[in-house]
Amino acid sequence: MAELDTTKLLAARYRAATDRPYLASALYALTVVPSDEVPTMGVDRHWRCYVSPGFVDRTPVAELAAVWVHEVAHLLRDHHGRADLLPAADRRDRHRVNVAQDCEINDDLVADGLPLPAGRLEPRLFGLPEGQLFEAYLTELPRSTWIHDCGSGAHGEPSPWESGATSGPPGVGGVEAESLRHHTAEAMRAHVRARGTLPGGWKRWADEVLEPTVDWRQVLAGAVREAAAWAAGAVDYTYRRPARRSTALRGVVLPSLRRPLPRVAVVIDTSGSMGDEEIAAALAEVTGVLREVGIRGNRVTVLACDADVRAVSRVTSAEQIALAGGGGTDMRVGIAAALAVRERPSVVVVLTDGLTPWPDEIPSCRIVAALVGPSAPAAPAWVETVRVTN
Repeated sequence: MAELDTTKLLAARYRAATDRPYLASALYALTVVPSDEVPTMGVDRHWRCYVSPGFVDRTPVAELAAVWVHEVAHLLRDHHGRADLLPAADRRDRHRVNVAQDCEINDDLVADGLPLPAGRLEPRLFGLPEGQLFEAYLTELPRSTWIHDCGSGAHGEPSPWESGATSGPPGVGGVEAESLRHHTAEAMRAHVRARGTLPGGWKRWADEVLEPTVDWRQVLAGAVREAAAWAAGAVDYTYRRPARRSTALRGVVLPSLRRPLPRVAVVIDTSGSMGDEEIAAALAEVTGVLREVGIRGNRVTVLACDADVRAVSRVTSAEQIALAGGGGTDMRVGIAAALAVRERPSVVVVLTDGLTPWPDEIPSCRIVAALVGPSAPAAPAWVETVRVTN
């Protein structure tokens, strides 16, 4: 193997870290592994950076610094973790995945003034818009015979020149990698406050790391599931079914414990402030609640409500719901109607855009509000709130 010009390579990393100090911790976390097999530079999942001595010899320091930033960007953006979530057919085409990932990175690096080597891959080469994630580029890239390999730290599949998880120099573990991502994102925010400039892709990435977008569907299903489990845990005694221990006590009837199945009421806002898309989202979530929580049979009541209750029905699927409305908004009416039935619900789910008054007193059951739309006003503190940002 040719001798690696370590001084030149490390000088390029120092330049990259000095020019962009918010990347310094991540850059210096990379372990250098010389290799004649890697075409230029590449990274594995364990934050090892494989470097071709010939590539270092023929590449100016400024361009080497840009490649350092490019490779660490694969790891910071968790490209290998995201690639693992792709459909199997896409994962098998790792070179095409790598091209899409380079498109996600390189438009930010070019906008930041980094002199990437010739032959860099950018969205404009494929007639694609800038500023997208690699998953979006992947669906638009034409099928081809590209041979492009930045390593398993990018596309997720082990490359022939990698050491493997248990061999080679020590790498970075998953917990440490997440810590590096969080530290880098905080450093980027501090950089923006001090200088006010950061490429759009990096800013979006930092915001997502520090304020991750939670899937509201999972949150809503989890909130309702937890509330239903809480209601199901409210055991009580009943004489309708005597305890089996009664047979051992002649003339004595002991009550047995009863675990009631929870009932759920869903109040849907059909007022004029709720558009067709919002109502469609509400209907979809009714189906999701029924499926995710696992409540079956005739144990769910759905009420369509604006300023008055327009329709009340017990359903087991969204297709059975008849919506009416279009006037003002007062979810208090729907909540009151849900609680007025003979068999009171244990949980009331309110699907609304939030432009409604709420009860002055806390009802005697769990209330879960799904607030539809990014500008939905907050519900009272005693309401378990999930924001629907679809």
